Amino acid sequence: MEGNQSASQAAPRLDDEMARHAKRVKLKELNLASVSNQQETAKLDSSLKRHTALIKRIRQSMAFDNREQIQKDVDTLTLEKYLDEIAGAVVEGLSRCKTERDVWGAVEVISSLHRRFPKSFTPAIVGLLSSAISAPSKSYLSSLTPEQREKDDNSRIARQRPIVRVCAELALVGIIQDSPGRSGGEFMMKAIKDLISNDPTLSSLPLLTIFLKSYSRPFLGIVPPTATKQVSADSEPGTLSDSVANSDANGVAQVLNEDQELVEQETRERFKRMCEGYFESVSKKLVIEHKRLQEQDRRNHEAYIRSGEIFEDRQQNYEKMTKNYERLLGSCQQYEAPPDSGLTDANTITQKTDSIQIGTNQGSLLSDSDDALSPGSKWVDEEERRFFEDIPDLREFVPASMLGVDAPTQPDDSSKKEEEKDRVEREKEEVRKLEEELKNLEVDGAVSAVNGTTSEGDAEVEEDDMIKSAPTPTPGTPKATTPPLSPQLAPQGPSQLLTALLAKLPDAVSRTLIDQAAVDFAFLNSKAARKRLIKFMSQVPKNRTDLLPHYSRLIAILNPYMSDVGTEIVASQLDDEFRYLQKKKNVVKEMAELRMKNIVFLSNLTKFKVVPSYLILHMFKVCLDDFSGTNIENLALLLENCGRYLLRSEETRERFAAMLELMKRKQSMQHLDQRQSLLLENAYYQCNPPERGPREEKVRPPVELFIRHLIYDVLSKKAIDKVLKLLRKLDWDDPDVRRVLHKVFTKPWKIRYSNISLLAMLTYDLQRYRPAFAISVVDQILEDIRRGLEQNVYSTNQRRVATVKFLGELYIYRLLSSGIIFDTLWTVVTFGHPEGRPMPNQAIPIDMPDDFFRVRLICVLLDTCGMCFDRGTQKKKLDNLLTFFFYYIHCKEPLPMDVEFMLIDSVEAIRPKLEMPKTVETAAMAVDEMFSSALQAAGIVGESSDESDEEERDDRPGDDERDNEEGEDQDQDAGEAESPIDERPSSPEDESVVMQTPQEYLGPDEEAEADFAKELAKMVTDTSADSRKVDKKTALALWDSAVIPPAIRKKRVDDPEERGTDDGMTNFVVLSKRGNKQATREIAVPSTSALAVQTRSAQLQDKVEQQQLKQLVLNYEQREEAEELKALEARSRAIKIRLVG
Repeated sequence: MEGNQSASQAAPRLDDEMARHAKRVKLKELNLASVSNQQETAKLDSSLKRHTALIKRIRQSMAFDNREQIQKDVDTLTLEKYLDEIAGAVVEGLSRCKTERDVWGAVEVISSLHRRFPKSFTPAIVGLLSSAISAPSKSYLSSLTPEQREKDDNSRIARQRPIVRVCAELALVGIIQDSPGRSGGEFMMKAIKDLISNDPTLSSLPLLTIFLKSYSRPFLGIVPPTATKQVSADSEPGTLSDSVANSDANGVAQVLNEDQELVEQETRERFKRMCEGYFESVSKKLVIEHKRLQEQDRRNHEAYIRSGEIFEDRQQNYEKMTKNYERLLGSCQQYEAPPDSGLTDANTITQKTDSIQIGTNQGSLLSDSDDALSPGSKWVDEEERRFFEDIPDLREFVPASMLGVDAPTQPDDSSKKEEEKDRVEREKEEVRKLEEELKNLEVDGAVSAVNGTTSEGDAEVEEDDMIKSAPTPTPGTPKATTPPLSPQLAPQGPSQLLTALLAKLPDAVSRTLIDQAAVDFAFLNSKAARKRLIKFMSQVPKNRTDLLPHYSRLIAILNPYMSDVGTEIVASQLDDEFRYLQKKKNVVKEMAELRMKNIVFLSNLTKFKVVPSYLILHMFKVCLDDFSGTNIENLALLLENCGRYLLRSEETRERFAAMLELMKRKQSMQHLDQRQSLLLENAYYQCNPPERGPREEKVRPPVELFIRHLIYDVLSKKAIDKVLKLLRKLDWDDPDVRRVLHKVFTKPWKIRYSNISLLAMLTYDLQRYRPAFAISVVDQILEDIRRGLEQNVYSTNQRRVATVKFLGELYIYRLLSSGIIFDTLWTVVTFGHPEGRPMPNQAIPIDMPDDFFRVRLICVLLDTCGMCFDRGTQKKKLDNLLTFFFYYIHCKEPLPMDVEFMLIDSVEAIRPKLEMPKTVETAAMAVDEMFSSALQAAGIVGESSDESDEEERDDRPGDDERDNEEGEDQDQDAGEAESPIDERPSSPEDESVVMQTPQEYLGPDEEAEADFAKELAKMVTDTSADSRKVDKKTALALWDSAVIPPAIRKKRVDDPEERGTDDGMTNFVVLSKRGNKQATREIAVPSTSALAVQTRSAQLQDKVEQQQLKQLVLNYEQREEAEELKALEARSRAIKIRLVG
């Protein structure tokens, strides 16, 4: 039953292959058959229009939908003169072929063209297809950045995928041939090989997988795997492997005969071997990439445990590696390679290995204590600890006989005890000496440390004798060694092998390479080899200090079994060299690099425990005794390279801490230059960093967290209404809530820059309910801007930009007037300068000539609200400000490119036609003209001076719209009161103004009001037939013109006694109009009547209100004129520039 199931699963796949094979065989027979029934050219259409349409259709798409129409045109058109254009269009149209049906339709069209023009069309199309699927050149790829190369590879793969499939079909149907009578298998194999060879990034792997999924059967003789991977529900446990084997056997049994194959057997075998080899390489690379990804993941996890965060560069590197690995794994999983290719093993490995997730703790830290270093560890990080402590044992790699382990020369227990006893006594003696030096150290700077150590005098004499008797080491470059030989002439003898090994050591800059070099040297171990190694180590170039840690690791690996290597290098070379350099300490510059190499080498060997601790401490003490000159640099190098290790090791902690204390005291008593003090301070804090407690997280109450969440996270265009409702629901009576809201609203730099306008909108909406809160926000913003100008701290520049942006948005939402904006702009360009006068290249501490941040602030504010100042007095104020601003810019150094572009964009947005002055002379003359005209106009009270800033911002029609010549508002009602204040009718104290609308509490009843309106309409309008036909606009104009003539009004003002009579009557003036003339007549009304009483009361009330309004306006005008005159006088005193060439 299992065999039937597997056969049923494999049958559809084989049937599809047989159907494709039959179609290809049929089409190949047509293509290879001799064409005997050629159509006569005279019967075909040769019109240019149809040929152009065919080429256009082919270029647009060669998909199956266009196949019939293209085939019809191919059969009915001549095409002889357009074959090159058609071939180019075919290659372009193939990129639209996505499915198998589209590809087969394109193959049929190309086959029909091939049958008509086998000698002219076929070579052209084959050449174009060959170049279309070729790999890009190395020179082109080397010129691209990694990002550009990735983008180029993606577009190339998408472009070449359908062309590769079409080429494979053409090679099977006889259009692409390797030679007459052969298929195009060699052509396809060469094309695929060119794509996948020299491709280290495996970018062409998707092309190979697509090719094998569709054409592995004809080109490789392998039946592609079934698409489904789900186990059948009817299959029993334990029968899955048998069913797979049976299905494979059935597939192999149905292989076609060799005569029926479309590709030769030899080509299939070579193609198959090439693909198997490539998949084997891909499998190895996949495993390597997976291991690298795991290693990087582990390092990131360790870094997270150590520092509490993953740095951005590490995170980006990890994400990039993950992306590359997933892309490679996805390409491999699209196609199942043959079982012996190794790809299945790679997938298995990647599935079984668990990845360490960044930022999560997998496993207990208590059980794995090596992953996290304690704060007091002697190593900086885990990587450094592994480098210096994880030393491989040569016995695991080299036979014991070659290491001399069989005949150990270990000292007996008694000698060990004696050496330990001597070492302890020597350490105690050194500690005692250091304590004496600390006690005898005088405050006046007289260093008496050397005088207190009389017992050390003999030792110093012996040391000088040793220096004199020791040969002077001559530093130099390493001896020229024989270059590595070619593989054909590989070295055979031990001497040649050792020479090759020493030649490779400068390139061994990793832990793996240096460990392997130690193993290789152990196989060549001999006394002569060790001498050559010691000599090589003494000739390290002075400028290659990066090799010293790796060479120290090599010595540390060899030292347990070849103790003479470490002893000779330390005692005979580095120690003698240190003594020699102490004698030549007056030679500073010539031996600076040699001193650094000596100290770094000794420090690294100390951390590998090759240099005894007492020796390095003695060297530190020698430098400390002569605390001057080059010894200060030596101390700094010792502290930087091994100071942390010595200070935190158990055996050297106390002695080295005492030495550090002695060094700090000597440093405080001596007057060192700044460079030496800085060297010692940096080195000291590098080996002994100050204790730093854990970072305390600020605890905020829930209400504050909620408010911050609303403003910083939730606030957006769609959610602003919800945020407003939630803010209104807060307890505004609570002072803590008000404090948090004020703090959040006055720190716009903490939200996204694009949300600053939303914050201003929110402030405007809250103004309706909490006006005092909005005022406090505006005050704080202005204070922050002023404080920023006073301090001018670079670290707060981003805050200042956000604050100025917020100020402009507050003006947009009418939370402040334009006067505040202009005051802020003038303050920015004048603050800090003597008497507010910027001068060219004048050095001001808070506004230096090379500091262009104020220019940025002006541009930000103009970009935010500058477009509002485009009419009336605001426009003139902004023009004056820009004139002075251009002069301010010329007072500075030439603008950087980014600031210049920002300035140009800002000015073009508010004044597109304004030309900026090119020189400081032109700018100064413009400023002089501006102040001169302002001073001349200062004595004249302009009629437009009483226009308030709010009138400029109101949505109702402004007054200066009627003063301009445009007068274009056609939609305004003609009856709307639009006249300026000074063109109103006369004051209500003139009793000639009558027919006032009565107030509700004094007015007549509705009947009297209707009668009055009726009589009034009769008197105003003309009774003639023509006048009744006037339109509404004319009637309204007549009504507006119904004002008492000035002559009559003046007469009545001059004769106040005529306004009333002695008999208790009140005179009213009634206006009438006949034609274009106005006529007036008086009507006497009793003073006790309702009309007279009402009119008198209304006049008195209007008079009081107008007097109050008049007083307010006069006070405002006087205050504004006084401020403007004061500012103009200050600026005129500040700037009066006359530049004479």
